[in-house]
Amino acid sequence: MLERHAFQGQQEKGRLRVSLPLPKSPRSAPARCGLTEADTRICLLGPGFKWRARPWACRLLGLFGFLVCDSCVFFSQIINNYLERTQGEAVDKACSSGMHFRDSKRKVDYVLAYHYRNRLARHLPGAGSPKPTRGSASLALVSNGGERPGSPGPEVIELGPLDALEEEKRLQREEYERNLVEAGLEIEKDPENKSQGLSFVRIHAPWQVLSREAEILKIKMPTKKVYEITEEGGILKKLNEIWCKLTEPLQPQVPQQENTNMKSLSYPFSREKIYLYNIKDKDTFFDNATRSRILLYQEWARYGVFYKFQPIDLIRKYFGEKIGLYFAWLGLYTEFLIPSSVVGIIVFLYGCITIESDIPSKEMCDQRNAFTMCPLCDKFCDYWNLSSACATARASHLFDNPATVFFSVFMAVWATMFLEQWKRLQMRLSYSWDLTGLEEEEEHPRPEYEIKLLQKKLKHKNITFLCVLSQDEEKLTWSDRMPGYATNFGLILFMIMLTFSAVFGVIVYRITTAAALSFSTKETTRSNVRVTVTATAVIINLVVILILDEIYGAVAKWLTEIEVPKTEKTFEERLILKAFLLKFVNSYAPIFYVAFFKGRFVGRPGHYVYVFDGYRMEECAPGGCLMELCIQLSIIMLGKQLIQNNLFEIGIPKLKKLFRKLKDERTEPKETDTNQSKDPQQWDLDYSLEPFTGLTPEYMEMIIQFGFVTLFVASFPLAPLFALLNNIIEVRLDAKKFVTELRRPDTVRAKDIGIWYNILSGIGKFSVIINAFVIAVTSDFIPRLMYQYAYSQNGTMHGFINHTLSYFNVSHLKAGTQPENSPFAHDVLFCRFKDYREPPWSQNQYEFSKQYWAVLSARLAFVILFQNLVMFLSVLVDWMIPDIPKDISEQIKREKAVLVDFFLKEEHEKLKLIESFIARDQQKHKSETKGERIRAASFSQFNRSPKGSFTSFSSQHTEV
Repeated sequence: MLERHAFQGQQEKGRLRVSLPLPKSPRSAPARCGLTEADTRICLLGPGFKWRARPWACRLLGLFGFLVCDSCVFFSQIINNYLERTQGEAVDKACSSGMHFRDSKRKVDYVLAYHYRNRLARHLPGAGSPKPTRGSASLALVSNGGERPGSPGPEVIELGPLDALEEEKRLQREEYERNLVEAGLEIEKDPENKSQGLSFVRIHAPWQVLSREAEILKIKMPTKKVYEITEEGGILKKLNEIWCKLTEPLQPQVPQQENTNMKSLSYPFSREKIYLYNIKDKDTFFDNATRSRILLYQEWARYGVFYKFQPIDLIRKYFGEKIGLYFAWLGLYTEFLIPSSVVGIIVFLYGCITIESDIPSKEMCDQRNAFTMCPLCDKFCDYWNLSSACATARASHLFDNPATVFFSVFMAVWATMFLEQWKRLQMRLSYSWDLTGLEEEEEHPRPEYEIKLLQKKLKHKNITFLCVLSQDEEKLTWSDRMPGYATNFGLILFMIMLTFSAVFGVIVYRITTAAALSFSTKETTRSNVRVTVTATAVIINLVVILILDEIYGAVAKWLTEIEVPKTEKTFEERLILKAFLLKFVNSYAPIFYVAFFKGRFVGRPGHYVYVFDGYRMEECAPGGCLMELCIQLSIIMLGKQLIQNNLFEIGIPKLKKLFRKLKDERTEPKETDTNQSKDPQQWDLDYSLEPFTGLTPEYMEMIIQFGFVTLFVASFPLAPLFALLNNIIEVRLDAKKFVTELRRPDTVRAKDIGIWYNILSGIGKFSVIINAFVIAVTSDFIPRLMYQYAYSQNGTMHGFINHTLSYFNVSHLKAGTQPENSPFAHDVLFCRFKDYREPPWSQNQYEFSKQYWAVLSARLAFVILFQNLVMFLSVLVDWMIPDIPKDISEQIKREKAVLVDFFLKEEHEKLKLIESFIARDQQKHKSETKGERIRAASFSQFNRSPKGSFTSFSSQHTEV
């Protein structure tokens, strides 16, 4: 059933939703839009309507339109409740001129914006010269009890196609405005003085509308009752005081509550119990001092304050709980990266310090150990000495040492502690923001869902439109959604295969480029083949990832739309899951290849695996694939953070703004508006800002980064450090974008971060398995451990390199694959290759040796042991840290008790007041009855005995 509400929104301490009737025509049903208290806010509705606000959030439901929203930090009209007293007069002047109706009394709560085009009447022949068919200034004000638009006299005109379309939009707008007025809102319009342009409609919500909707939505508002918050004493309190003193320079200079030990008791608003609330001024009761954009810019949205904590409460007041939770989560994540970065640096320094004492590296670099290695390619590659790979071996030790195992365990526990601490912080914020009792509201169906349902009803039932609307029980079934689901499954599978194809293409590039460079006559080129191929391949991978990321974002949105989810929450969750799946595969597929597949299927000398009948599969470097995995991970991570997360966020909004400005200047003729003031109003300035597109891109880039930090941290201990440096910039970049570049977003109440927490938890658990396999399979940790305790003669690492190299008889090379023009061809009888295989003089020559199976068993055992150990530690940490802080749990219980006492006291006083009124009324009634009796007795006495004495009068009175 199509909703008969023009918009709904929400308010939590200053943000309220209002429900208004829709235009009766389904064609003019408005769009969905959430709005809040602010400087001003714009929202564009279907046939050209936009919309903005002050103390309450609003959601527009309908078939057309989209959100546009609000303002910038440098505008002089912005009202900042925290400005100094010396600036008060200028602010009041700006408020009266730019933030009020023309009567300078009613505040502007929302602003609707729309593009108009006045048609020119094309009269029939002989009718005279053309004239505008609508008076340019026929309407200046429409409000409750205000003027109504005068209807123009009938004219004989001929409408063109564009004029007919514009006329239809105008009728829809007028019907929508009438419904706004009928719902109790007051509106004020600008005259349309140009042939075409942009016009604004200002809206004011009176007290009756705000209080009605606050009661419907059960918005918690502060009551008259104030109670003291008890704090724990002892050593924890002293440590907290010391911490507060140490971090005082890092605190933002924003107004704080004077007495933090006192808290107002909050209760859902009720007009029947209005005596409970501390209402000093109805104009400011729902306006909770959220006009603080200038302060946010000064203390939060500048790079110069990067070292300060975020003013989370102020962010929440201005942008709403959902965005406040995002920045609180981002701040906690950034803080947690500090200890992991410190530990990562220590692990890296440990590798640097111990590199000189690493026996395998020294053996590999010792030129006296004449390890003649088999050729790296057929025909054109010669035999080579293992000592030529000395630099690679030494660099690998920086990341492939025993400390990385400890760091992997540490990061797994770190991820668990981070999630547990976030749950605690989330609960603390919910209590502080009065969201502890927030229940999920039943969402209205999305307009697209209602259209689909309406089409289904009209298709299967031959009934009238009104009868169709009256049926509420029908819904879309699996059979109705099956085409969308099939399209989703097929296209997602195709996109994943496209990612794998891109990875395979890069693999082919690496193989062919390495072969081509090996043909070079230059010694320098041949000696740097591996470095050249690795660097260029990683850059190609990065470019492909950036391009596919943008494509996958658009594809995920389209797939979610054709799936037709019922509610906005369902739509957002499904969009997030699709986008995350595609971007996860896209970002990590090249890294997974290097970590687990490269060098595993190359074969052996004399029996190599070829692709395209001439190119050998690529092998790992002599020091292993871990070093290449580190290079791949670092370049992709840093490239995504620098290009996608920073340059794109700065550059693309500016380009879009410039493009929109040029487009408006090109499409709109330059005409002077006689009624427009010299100084532009706040809504004129806000209109040029970039629209807010949601928090999904912000969360997504941080979630992908969280994967880089946790999934392959065993190969790159410095990943947390680079993530920390990026996030220090990211916090201020996002803050500046929200404050100065974007229209003000929706204010949405939320007590958690939703599905993102489940994704984080899944990545944390998945990282345990990935790091276990990286240590066991990719690194040389297990082979070294096995050699030292099972095969070494003296329990040291001496002889490890020789133990890991197998022998191959060069006479067994296939014809046509031997090195051409090799000066060592006659001197080399056996060459070495890295693998555990039987020597050529064995009966089972070139088969896997016993050492191979022993090492493989040890690797699998390590994976199982590592996984269970880390999972046990994670569960232990989860059990030891309660989700709800003890002090918050006690405060919630105490608040319930205080609430009961407060209500009992109020009801008792109310009952005493009622009893006093009743007693007073009874006393008054008795006195009136007594007087009536005396008058009646006197009247009777005088009637019976006009000459009676006092005795006769008394007797008569007694009888009466």
